[in-house]
Amino acid sequence: MSAQGDCEFLVQRARELVPQDLWAAKAWLITARSLYPADFNIQYEMYTIERNAERTATAGRLLYDMFVNFPDQPVVWREISIITSALRNDSQDKQTQFLRSLFETLPGRVQCEMLLKVTEQCFNTLERSEMLLLLLRRFPETVVQHGVGLGEALLEAETIEEQESPVNCFRKLFVCDVLPLIINNHDVRLPANLLYKYLNKAAEFYINYVTRTTQTENQHQGAQDTSDLMSPSKRSSQKYVIEGLTEKSSQIVDPWERLFKILNVVGMRCEWQMDKGRRSYGDILHRMKDLCRYMNNFDSEAHAKYKNQVVYSTMLVFFKNAFQYVNSIQPSLFQGPNAPSQVPLVLLEDVSNVYGDVEIDRNKHIHKKRKLAEGREKTMSSDDEDCSAKGRNRHIVVNKAELANSIEVLESFKLARESWELLYSLEFLDKEFTRICLAWKTDTWLWLRIFLTDMIIYQGQYKKAIASLHHLAALQGSISQPQITGQGTLEHQRALIQLATCHFALGEYRLTCEKVLDLMCYMVLPIQDGGKSQEEPSKVKPKFRKGSDLKLLPCTSKAIMPYCLHLMLACFKLRAFTDNRDDMALGHVIVLLQQEWPRGENLFLKAVNKICQQGNFQYENFFNYVTNIDMLEEFAYLRTQEGGKIHLELLPNQGMLIKPSSPPMGLLQQEFLPVLQPSIQTADRHHTVTRGITKGVKEDFRLAMERQVSRCGENLMVVLHRFCINEKILLLQTLT
Repeated sequence: MSAQGDCEFLVQRARELVPQDLWAAKAWLITARSLYPADFNIQYEMYTIERNAERTATAGRLLYDMFVNFPDQPVVWREISIITSALRNDSQDKQTQFLRSLFETLPGRVQCEMLLKVTEQCFNTLERSEMLLLLLRRFPETVVQHGVGLGEALLEAETIEEQESPVNCFRKLFVCDVLPLIINNHDVRLPANLLYKYLNKAAEFYINYVTRTTQTENQHQGAQDTSDLMSPSKRSSQKYVIEGLTEKSSQIVDPWERLFKILNVVGMRCEWQMDKGRRSYGDILHRMKDLCRYMNNFDSEAHAKYKNQVVYSTMLVFFKNAFQYVNSIQPSLFQGPNAPSQVPLVLLEDVSNVYGDVEIDRNKHIHKKRKLAEGREKTMSSDDEDCSAKGRNRHIVVNKAELANSIEVLESFKLARESWELLYSLEFLDKEFTRICLAWKTDTWLWLRIFLTDMIIYQGQYKKAIASLHHLAALQGSISQPQITGQGTLEHQRALIQLATCHFALGEYRLTCEKVLDLMCYMVLPIQDGGKSQEEPSKVKPKFRKGSDLKLLPCTSKAIMPYCLHLMLACFKLRAFTDNRDDMALGHVIVLLQQEWPRGENLFLKAVNKICQQGNFQYENFFNYVTNIDMLEEFAYLRTQEGGKIHLELLPNQGMLIKPSSPPMGLLQQEFLPVLQPSIQTADRHHTVTRGITKGVKEDFRLAMERQVSRCGENLMVVLHRFCINEKILLLQTLT
């Protein structure tokens, strides 16, 4: 029998004995190795037995022997490849843990050599990079030799693979795993331009990672049923997975913290003017402003160095705080529908002073209902705003119940604005920041456009804001969100109301009304009127200061519809109270003044005075939409001798008066009180709507007024919503 045959026989005999008598099998193999020490099959069989028995130390020694004595055997490298795969694997199963332990028994020099050789045999770029990264982590001394090369290979692979997003497996490995090893190793010499390149790549990655929108995330949930994405519980438990990486490897803890650490390390290596210790974003921005003041005093080399410091430091403060702001006012953009606790907010011009620009001449048509409460303050109308201080220290009103961390959010908005202004304050900063933004394609970032739109509105640049809103609409159109029903509708509503507020600020009242009326189609009714929430503004904020001219309002029908009605009122009152007579506009104003009654009482009295001066008034929609008991009483009084016998044409030409009430109510006094709005059900009010009108007054007017009283209990918001929907054409014609 030949030597080869003898070896095969001994190995085969040992295999047969393994199930029956392991020690006998080992004895056969020990004997075989003594006889044939250069035979690989005997060595490998011994290793297999120890590995299967999970004897870590013995298996490790045998693997080491094979690695040294049989380096060219494919089976050895297949085994080593399995072990190194276990080192990269996130799994905690028993077999994986055993293989890791086996590797740990090998001498460090052998581990290093193994990893290097396995890396050389990897043809897949990603796998090769992960292997080399494993080497760099275990043996920091290899970073000097292999670190920069690995980083450049990853960036090159990203280009070759034509990755659409910077959030890809190659960039993630470079930014999160390789870059910290390189820049924190002072034995690695890196020129400044390479450090800036790496900082740029890191910033682009982290910002895109943090601000990834829900539809981007869902693209990587291939194995999951997209219908489940609507479930808050399932959506919140899902993890973002970067294609090519494991779930664990895709998760990044404290990305902003990591990014600013990289900024600090790069700054120290580039010899920036750094502060010791941790600094707040406000402190960083303040320092950059100071640095800009004496930037021109530096020579060209120092100027270039500090220019990069200002650009990157300010830019990161800007993006961080802009994100914080948008994430707070519209969390669903990033978190999806699993953030039900907070309603999105929208930044608008504050028009709550719409009721206040009236100076009443109390000597004309004094009536008990026109006595104004003592101390009621005269307020400034939205159309009288002085915009000379646009964009400077404008006050933003926000209800803490709607935004718990309002102070922090407004501070983020402020820091982001100031950072943006600094970046565009000097030509060389503007040029560099613009270059970076073009490379990053920031004009396609929906969340950033939302912030920029709000910032432009804050600055009072309304024409630019309108252009920005159209840009926003184009972005929303290019991003399909089939998984999130209603998200597109929400964005459309936000755009409409902000367009309306901008057109209003520009004095374009017909366009304002057009956007508001379009928005009315989205309102969800019924909305309760006359409740505490609608009375609160006048109690909490009785004075309207010039600086208090912006509001963050919830994107809900309850909040937005009253705001829309305020805008419409502000538009129509200008036309209603001009020297030229416009009964239609005046009638619209009276209908709209019913909201938040009696806040609009002052303006209503001016309308009554104007009617008295005219001697007559025609508004055929009166009985369709006016249900306020105080107003009804006032108009009933105008028809009497004491009221001036004003000629009122309030009845529709056709029989579309109001819904019939039965039975006819006769001379009503207190009988209708139980059906009035809660806000006017007070014990000290005794209304006599029909007082005097039965004496010589037309029967149809008397009956219409009596029937109208029966409608006082209707939900006012439903009435006003119907007014906006049904009279859309008429309302727009009035402003033409």
